Amino acid sequence: MRFSLKIAARYLVAKKTHSAVNIISIISVCGVVVTTAALVCVLSVFNGFASLIGGKLSMLDPQIAITASEGKAIANADSLISCLSSIQGVKTAVPTVEDHCLAVFGDYQMPVRLKGVPQGYDSLTSITPAILEGEFLLDDNVSHYAVLSIGAALQLRCRPGFIGQIRLFAPQRRGTVNLANPMGAFRSDSVFVAAVYQIEQSNYDRDLIFVPLSMARFLFDYEHEATSIEVTLLPGTGEQQAMAAISSMLGRDYSVKNRIMQQAASFRMVNIEKWVTFLLLAFIMVIATFNVISTLSLLIIEKDESISTFRYLGATDKQITGIFVAEGWLISLLGAVLGVSLGLLLCWLQQEFGLIALQGSTETLVVRTYPVEIQLPDVALVFALVAAVGLLTSAVTSAIMRRRLPSSCH
Repeated sequence: MRFSLKIAARYLVAKKTHSAVNIISIISVCGVVVTTAALVCVLSVFNGFASLIGGKLSMLDPQIAITASEGKAIANADSLISCLSSIQGVKTAVPTVEDHCLAVFGDYQMPVRLKGVPQGYDSLTSITPAILEGEFLLDDNVSHYAVLSIGAALQLRCRPGFIGQIRLFAPQRRGTVNLANPMGAFRSDSVFVAAVYQIEQSNYDRDLIFVPLSMARFLFDYEHEATSIEVTLLPGTGEQQAMAAISSMLGRDYSVKNRIMQQAASFRMVNIEKWVTFLLLAFIMVIATFNVISTLSLLIIEKDESISTFRYLGATDKQITGIFVAEGWLISLLGAVLGVSLGLLLCWLQQEFGLIALQGSTETLVVRTYPVEIQLPDVALVFALVAAVGLLTSAVTSAIMRRRLPSSCH
């Protein structure tokens, strides 16, 4: 093996007799380098987008959300919160109520998602930095207030400081509709606008309005129920262990999700795109492997005399075959090292200088350049792919040599 590797390394750097072999060898290495660098860059970009989504969604998503497995509401929410507070690592557990209703302000109206939250909810989330105007306020013992998403504020044409109130209408959950008095089929209440926020995520910026929990319970005809219980953990508490403890206490009637599970659709879309792109680039790398095989085939033909000389000097067929198998591995390894190094360099340049910008209006973009995040498992995966390609090259080279060696001995 040492003999084969030494000769293969010499063949790799030595000048070939025919210039075409030199050119094809360079093309083979460049093909592996470019494809490997592209894999590192693409995987890092998708990692960057996933981190960006996670960072933005975590501004309003609770650390752990508990919902009913069946039905819309948790009937015994208040008593469950008392039990949750006894679990080690749980800092707070608060009920929230979310449903759809109609919002009316002057001549403007729109269907909205109304979320009732308790006082101090802003301290449990990162909504405060996202407030564009006003301050997070729900109740001042005189009036009720609402915190509007930017989409709701624009469509209703309202903002903090306006004298008018937003009228909220929700259909009655119980009883029958009196056709003589259609408005009797709705519950209604009014709020002033306290603040407008924007986190640059359409799911939250489009139509979400925060109001006091008591108002939401009144509008949706709840007493002690909640559509969700939001849990915050103490610093240093293991999320998976806490979720396991909560699930064990509550049983199968309740669903326990962390932030990633709450936004599984968004992360699933990014992951699907990431791995589909990886497979496409892996296929391109396999195609690039044919250049390596072509290089080795030409090298075998060129080294016919050397092969005969090795055999006269006592080299076995296994040792001679090992030379060209090692040559294939060296080309793949060289391409992998150079490609990963180039990919990491390009990712670093993108992180530091933002070389490639996203297309679109700068006013609507969350970030102006492609985000990148290098993860070591992805780099290891790229190396594993190149190793698998090298194995394919070695297998083909061995087959070629087994057919070639008998004719080389004459």
